[in-house]
Amino acid sequence: MPGNRSRQSLIVLAARVCLAAWCGSACAAPLRLAVITSPQAPHITLDRDTLRNIFLKKIFVDGAGQRLIPVNLPPTSPLRKAFFRELTHMPDAQMQDYWNRQYFQGVSPPYVLGSQLAVVRFVATTPGAIGYVASCHTDGSVQVVLLLTLPDSADAAAACAETGGH
Repeated sequence: MPGNRSRQSLIVLAARVCLAAWCGSACAAPLRLAVITSPQAPHITLDRDTLRNIFLKKIFVDGAGQRLIPVNLPPTSPLRKAFFRELTHMPDAQMQDYWNRQYFQGVSPPYVLGSQLAVVRFVATTPGAIGYVASCHTDGSVQVVLLLTLPDSADAAAACAETGGH
């Protein structure tokens, strides 16, 4: 039905316009992912390789001996999937296998928090915590230590539209 397809296109276009207005230019494609810490950032250089090793729990403490606490969004979060694709280049199944092996060696995966707002609040108040959110969800309570540009995708747009932001 041509009418249905036109209506769906208009709905998608309207949703994109609303997203851009709600989140500002920070949510315009491509999405910028902010890696955040508390205002007292860890004593470690946070580049992509180090960040990957922190989130894979291969690095546990910073240069001053502060315990590092990586936090994830839920497994169904489009932003989490994009973040791990960007850092590890592993498909979901391979990542699951990795954590299954780690678990049997006594290493638990990072904590999971329910929303980007929860990540911002936890990281802001927890020394050594490191998280990631769409850049439009950051505020003055956290320090942005690295910005990653994610490819333009429906997943990225949905991550910025997550409720519970500002």
